[in-house]
Amino acid sequence: MLSSLVNLFFPKTCHACDAILIDNEPDICVECRHELPLTNYHFERPETVKKIFYGRIHLEAATALFYFHKSGKAQQLLHHLKYKGKEDIGRIFGNWLGAELLDSPYFKSIDVVIPVPIHSKKLKQRGYNQSALFGQQIAKVLNASYVDDVLLKSVNTKTQVFQSREARFQSVVHSFYARNINTIEHKHILLVDDIITTGATIEACALVLNSANKSRLSVATIAITHSIFR
Repeated sequence: MLSSLVNLFFPKTCHACDAILIDNEPDICVECRHELPLTNYHFERPETVKKIFYGRIHLEAATALFYFHKSGKAQQLLHHLKYKGKEDIGRIFGNWLGAELLDSPYFKSIDVVIPVPIHSKKLKQRGYNQSALFGQQIAKVLNASYVDDVLLKSVNTKTQVFQSREARFQSVVHSFYARNINTIEHKHILLVDDIITTGATIEACALVLNSANKSRLSVATIAITHSIFR
């Protein structure tokens, strides 16, 4: 009764289009969900994302839930997740991708989910790591451990939006370090992040995680840009 009254006077709206949500629409309306450009890499063309990192790092598997288009629905939702305090978007996408990974033959053996970390200063300023809830929900769906105290960030890097891939990599390559790396040895690790733009951040994190003895590494993100394939 109380929740019905709250919804009457303060109706929930879609994170993507601000339309009032109807019953059983969890935070994103059905129409916007259908407009989100799914990649299906974890079902089809499984080598597509891995090829980005060939000769740089070894990955067991790699995928992204959506394509990232400028001014598209995915960009708007990621902006709300990262800068507008809409942490529940991470939960929604974590459940969504986690359920799909369960049905993918490439991600069935995940033992540990690790988010790409943000620096403590940025964490204090923003209040949360945008990849954390995404990763937590994937771990829950996959019945894997969620670990956020092994991979850490020591350098508060500046924005990399206008940098080339190589420039981005040079700015982040020494930004990450591991603590208690032995706790993830002999594990299949899933590294998660919000978006792959150039792959530099994923590569820098992978170089640290690959130092774990006899570990295997896979990657999953919410979105991936088309420009990375050019």
